[in-house]
Amino acid sequence: MFDSLASASPPYSSWSFFGPDDRRGTINFLTPSRVAAAAALIRTGTRFGLDYPVNAFEPYPTGTRPPTRHHVFANNEFHRDDWLDSFYLQSTSQLDSLRHIGHPTHGFYNGQSPDSADLGIHHWAADGIAGRGVLLDVRSHLEYDVETTVVLDAPLLDEIAAAQGVGFHGGDILLLRTGWAENYVAKSPASRAEFNRRNRSPGLAQRTATLRWLWDHEIALVAGDTPAVEADPVIDSDFRTPGERPPDRGVDHSGMLHRPLIALLGMAMGELWKLDELAAHCAATGRYDFFLTCKPLNIPGGVGSPPNAIAIT
Repeated sequence: MFDSLASASPPYSSWSFFGPDDRRGTINFLTPSRVAAAAALIRTGTRFGLDYPVNAFEPYPTGTRPPTRHHVFANNEFHRDDWLDSFYLQSTSQLDSLRHIGHPTHGFYNGQSPDSADLGIHHWAADGIAGRGVLLDVRSHLEYDVETTVVLDAPLLDEIAAAQGVGFHGGDILLLRTGWAENYVAKSPASRAEFNRRNRSPGLAQRTATLRWLWDHEIALVAGDTPAVEADPVIDSDFRTPGERPPDRGVDHSGMLHRPLIALLGMAMGELWKLDELAAHCAATGRYDFFLTCKPLNIPGGVGSPPNAIAIT
């Protein structure tokens, strides 16, 4: 239980829980027996790709990831090959590795140096990620403006799960559909640029209770259809560091759930996943769990990757 981590070093971390040499974090919850049980959820063989195309979110909301350039060449008329330039691995649907974010007091997961490639996404890519996926369809449960900051706290997650008839088995891959990505990709490039100047998105509450809920449910991976999974911007947080000043450039992570969730608990996080078609199918069938696979690119030391995720019902 989360409260038993109070005596861990650092407090409320999984470093000793998974062991000093661990590099996989909560993906360890996906035991072979749990993966095998999840395979029984495949009944119709219907598949849903959960990745948006490259450049689907151009211009990128944070302004820090320029578009990818795709080049095709031919050595002869019956041959084609290609390469990518400026491929930011977190510029579309993405999976954050444990190298992505550190904690301002305790550093990166399991005390690893951020300059060490040993904390990269290759630890998940080597044998892939698979297990029981669970969708919580926030957009269908609540009425709200997807372009505003809507805070999703633990009681609300329980409320949505109960309304959908969803239970948790341990080692689940949790998907949160808010409708944000659907709204963003439907905009024109000019409308996206305008929205980015006032960017807001729904997401998880920056509360200790959120960490407790995710850990006590043994969530292996939490992903959503927003740029951060958590509420943006941070309105009220349990994770502010006194005296911390904003960075000279890039996103200000002060108070964000990313810090304790990734650096302390070692939880896998996915952002900007494509969940609309899957959500419609779940609503039509009344089933909100499914078999899910995720195979990030095998990049030694990689900070992030497209998830290459598929839900199979």
